[in-house]
Amino acid sequence: MNTSDDADAVVVGAGLAGLVATYELTKAGKRVTVVDQENRANLGGQAFWSLGGIFLVDSPEQRRLGIKDSPELALQDWMGSAGFDRDDEDYWPRQWARAYVDFASTVKRQYLHDLGLRFTPVVGWAERGGGFADGHGNSVPRFHLTWGTGPEVVRVFLEPVLEAEKRGLVNFAFRRRVDELIVADGATVGVRGRVLEPSSTERGVPSSRVEIDDFEIRGGAVIVTSGGIGHNHDLIRRNWPVDRLGPAPEFMISGVPDYVDGRMLAITETAGGNIVNRDRMWHYTEGIQNWDPVWSDHAIRIIPGPSSLWLDANGNRLEAPNFPGFDTNSTMKAILSTGYDYSWFVLSSSIIEKEFALSGSEQNPDITEKSLKVAAKSRLAKGMPGPVEAFTQHGVDFVVRDTLPELVNGMNEIGRGGHIDLQELERTISSRDAQMENGYSKDAQVMAIHNARNYLGDKVVRVAKPHRLLDPAHGPLIAVRLNILTRKTLGGLETNLESQVMRPDGSAFDGLYAAGEVAGFGGGGVHGYNALEGTFLGGCIFSGRAAGRSVARR
Repeated sequence: MNTSDDADAVVVGAGLAGLVATYELTKAGKRVTVVDQENRANLGGQAFWSLGGIFLVDSPEQRRLGIKDSPELALQDWMGSAGFDRDDEDYWPRQWARAYVDFASTVKRQYLHDLGLRFTPVVGWAERGGGFADGHGNSVPRFHLTWGTGPEVVRVFLEPVLEAEKRGLVNFAFRRRVDELIVADGATVGVRGRVLEPSSTERGVPSSRVEIDDFEIRGGAVIVTSGGIGHNHDLIRRNWPVDRLGPAPEFMISGVPDYVDGRMLAITETAGGNIVNRDRMWHYTEGIQNWDPVWSDHAIRIIPGPSSLWLDANGNRLEAPNFPGFDTNSTMKAILSTGYDYSWFVLSSSIIEKEFALSGSEQNPDITEKSLKVAAKSRLAKGMPGPVEAFTQHGVDFVVRDTLPELVNGMNEIGRGGHIDLQELERTISSRDAQMENGYSKDAQVMAIHNARNYLGDKVVRVAKPHRLLDPAHGPLIAVRLNILTRKTLGGLETNLESQVMRPDGSAFDGLYAAGEVAGFGGGGVHGYNALEGTFLGGCIFSGRAAGRSVARR
């Protein structure tokens, strides 16, 4: 058996939250052992693959674009979106929500800036909401895109951690799968599990699970930062909120690698930690199957502008506020209520050229590689960005045709049970097109398009000029079959503001901490029922920072 007991802290999981916690611990001179079931190539975890969006409030980037934001407005948006309604399970999430908005309004940007993180000048307007001022959604753009996307977010924490490794403060225990938390006299004092055979697989690629030995690692405290359940479809279905969203999808694709398995949730619960808000999760309705996959069932999310026509599996237009980029959970419920687990975007080539962004660092090479020249050419020039064009050519979910009859035939060929009627779809599109003759409209989606173009950032780089979908000058026509994409776990281990795991009786679990997605990004569900986007990486940073500093003080 491999044994070790010389660490001030043991961090379980080498994703973003684990790196942040380790960074904070080493700043205080503490010795840290980082345990992960994958190899060194996977340092940074899921954050590496992300678009790198960061939620900030009243930032210089916002002010330069004329966006008037405030902590009060952000908190109103957060609470209206979260919809906290559980006295016990939402106690700590409410505290975390207030603390997180305060963090995003004050020191967060400077904290990241001091580490070397920078943002692109255009602030994105994600999750625009359900149509009411006090309800779900961002009242203003707050999605700050990292210059360098997810790899850059990882880099600014990983580099100082690797420097600490050279100084002997950090020991990485790769290919160690934790199976048990060691508890002595009511306190967590370490972890034990199985050593997996060495693996040389590249980042994100599924690795071997062959066991070759046992291990045990002890330390002054344990911080669980193992991520969520996004690739564990069985666990997702078991926790799926049927009463809120409808039946769990039969067909799902995975927005996270295979190792995002949720194992540490049950392991921590067995040791005595409390799990809350199991039914709260954040999956996307705009998933497409990756034509060049890295992990199993590899999914990519379309981050759409507001102009695509959104239809259910039978070609019926989704009702307001179920427009692209507005209300994820409402749209999920509307889609699943039809008895099918997929839907459609119908759009023109002019719309896809300007409004389709693909989530993921590898789908945005210009921003990821921090090339200003390439980014300007890609984002402002006519024509589709290269990664988007590749999907139109190779993606199994895309139908590109010159005429509507041809488009409908192609849609029906790849539909999973639904049927599109040509005459009905032509009537729907023609009615929508008739609203494009003026700068005003009674159509709620068309109004939303005009509203978006009042924001300079959207008008210049994100929202196509209003036009008729059936105008040949904007062709060819495109239909995209949209699948349910699994991604984020909103519930998790209950933690206090020190990131200390709570027991079911409400007491703090001595020596045991949790951060990141495994803790619902703070408290066991800081987002409540809905996320405002740009808050997942930020939640890993905020909770990992709290955990590292708490253990360092201890």
